[in-house]
Amino acid sequence: MTTPFGTPGRSPGLPNLPTPPTGWPVGSFATYEEAQRAVDYLADNEFPVADVTIVGVDLMLVERVFGRLTWRKVLISGAASGASFGFFVGLLLAVFSPAGTGPTSVVGPIVAGLVGGAVFSVTMAAISYSASKGKRDFTSSSQLVAGRYDVLSQPRNAERAKDMLARLALGPGAVG
Repeated sequence: MTTPFGTPGRSPGLPNLPTPPTGWPVGSFATYEEAQRAVDYLADNEFPVADVTIVGVDLMLVERVFGRLTWRKVLISGAASGASFGFFVGLLLAVFSPAGTGPTSVVGPIVAGLVGGAVFSVTMAAISYSASKGKRDFTSSSQLVAGRYDVLSQPRNAERAKDMLARLALGPGAVG
């Protein structure tokens, strides 16, 4: 279970506050996928992986830009998100409403939810975009990445982990 900063899903024995990692470096990898593969290899070979930590070093915030943001995109996106939420609310109203059993008692709340949700969401999106006054006229996604990923092991098993990861680096023909 991986939850940052000791959130409710944390493992027993972990501190509530962020703390620096402990252990000796047993491997360094260019990508998280490689570091994960190394730890998976250790786990597959009966290594006590509870002694292992993957540490991202040289952290960077990377913002990937997808495209230009226009009034058309803002309004269409607002209408779509509002309509989907409104449909859900309308469906709940139709199902749990004590009104009649005819088709209009089902369709009415759904249509009202669709239209109301779309209008409300378009209005809010337009106000928000207008308030930005042309700043951030693009869509993007941010991600925290590291320059490298170090695998650490507690000292009691560090030499064994280094040996095992060296065999992994040599390839499938390495004899252990």
